[in-house]
Amino acid sequence: MTLAVSDRRPPLRVGLSRDDLTMRLGVVLLALVLLLIVGLPLWALLAKGFEDRDGKFVWFANYAAYFSTPALFDSALNSFKVAAVTTLVVVPLSFLYAYALTRAVLPLRWLFQGISLIPIFAPSLLPGLALIYLFGNQGFFKGLLGGPIYGFDGIVIAQIFYCFPHATLILVTALSTADARLYEAADALGASKLRVFFTVTLPGAKYGLISAALVVFTLVITDFGIAKVIGGNFNVLATDVYKQVIGQQNFSMGAVVGMVLLAPAALAFVVDRLVQRKQVALLTARAVPLVPKPKLGRDLFFTAFCSLVSVGILAILGMAAWGSLIKYWPYNLTLTLGNYEFTNFDASGWDSYFNSLRMALGAAIVGTALTFVGAWLNEKTKGFGLMRGVVQFLAFLPMAVPGLVLGLGYIFFFNAPNNPLNFIYATMAILVVNTVAHFYTVGHLTATTALKQIDPEFESVSASLKVPIWRTFGRVTAPICLPAILDVAIYMFVNAMTTVSSVIFLYAPDTKLASVAAVNIEEAGTTAAAAALCIVIVITSAAVKALHVLADRFLLGRLQAWRRR
Repeated sequence: MTLAVSDRRPPLRVGLSRDDLTMRLGVVLLALVLLLIVGLPLWALLAKGFEDRDGKFVWFANYAAYFSTPALFDSALNSFKVAAVTTLVVVPLSFLYAYALTRAVLPLRWLFQGISLIPIFAPSLLPGLALIYLFGNQGFFKGLLGGPIYGFDGIVIAQIFYCFPHATLILVTALSTADARLYEAADALGASKLRVFFTVTLPGAKYGLISAALVVFTLVITDFGIAKVIGGNFNVLATDVYKQVIGQQNFSMGAVVGMVLLAPAALAFVVDRLVQRKQVALLTARAVPLVPKPKLGRDLFFTAFCSLVSVGILAILGMAAWGSLIKYWPYNLTLTLGNYEFTNFDASGWDSYFNSLRMALGAAIVGTALTFVGAWLNEKTKGFGLMRGVVQFLAFLPMAVPGLVLGLGYIFFFNAPNNPLNFIYATMAILVVNTVAHFYTVGHLTATTALKQIDPEFESVSASLKVPIWRTFGRVTAPICLPAILDVAIYMFVNAMTTVSSVIFLYAPDTKLASVAAVNIEEAGTTAAAAALCIVIVITSAAVKALHVLADRFLLGRLQAWRRR
């Protein structure tokens, strides 16, 4: 007897849900936005390097002219020399400082950590101005260095101040992920402190050291403000771009120098990504956090070391602040607030400062919304691998692009007569867009890291209850990630206040920013007023960061109390 088995089966659901389609559409729109604000400007810059001044295609003639011009080629060598020396100084210095913060018992540890972050709140030209007061032709210690501060020595010293906090932040993170069990095992085996350092501590922090070195190298080789203020006749790539575009109006050669400037920054970024791929988890679920124990000799040494470094940082900041209050350096040292009457030194006066505030607020609002929503779309969209890969590439691209290069690209792309977006050129909007694009990568990474910590079950439960994904985003995802959202906003705001290189080509008379006005005032020879404007930027940035810390401690601490239950 044969039983007939029915071939009828429940019909399979074919196609995507409305939420999936919405998410994929959002990813496509995000890719188009990133292409518009990052990809196309860089393509316009690349194309300009193959044209002459009249727009005629000349193949590699501009590149041949660049590499056959000794002065221009020497600038590239100078940039590499300054970057290499600064990296060799900053990385060991910041490693010792980070080691002190994480492996020693320091009195007032929070104060040392706070002082190390001060340079982040200042435009890059501030240390150059302070060094002029200290070691310049009319400085307090003008003969101490055995020669003029203008040139290689001045750039390196100023870059050490500027890059130190960036390397320290990376190395503090690297040294914090230590497993106490490894050190206990080394002690049980009778290993010497020196051997433990070279076999446990350094290997555990090697990826942090490599990342710190690459970040410092990139920051130095792409910085404009320091070389502009204290470089003298010592030319580097960043100042060459400025001279070709502003001084000689040679946009084609400026594009060539910009691409040369892009190459080492892009190479450093690629190396850093390859290194991070090889990194393995050093802090597992079974790991025991390493808590340093008091040790008199070690703690005294590192307290003295951190104090010395902190005094150096405060001396540079204090010198700039004092110089901004001097009536006429060095002949009349009477204190005055006259240097803060910016209308006497620049046509925009205080308007440049308020422009910076508006631009920074715009960048914080637009940048935070774009980076967080973009990271959420790319992280939570199911499938759609190719387009998500394109978004990821475009999101990482700004990290490898120097500010001067991106600014040049914006000139060639947005100022093109046939571009329908030409109307935003020379407006506040293009400054906001450029700043968001320039600092997009860090915001994207911060948001992605926060989103990865959220259990996917939230979306699954919402889907089973037929709750629209946008409602889940507004009521669950965004509140949980609120600390990261605020971190991105503060990062955007502070960098928008201090940036020089990315906006130096894009401002108009009515949209001049404070950092650019400081450069112009210094060019006119009024160093005190330039220092005063830099100090105003430092105070503003530090105040906003202080408000963020207070909000994080007292307000967000209560809103996020559920995490500790």
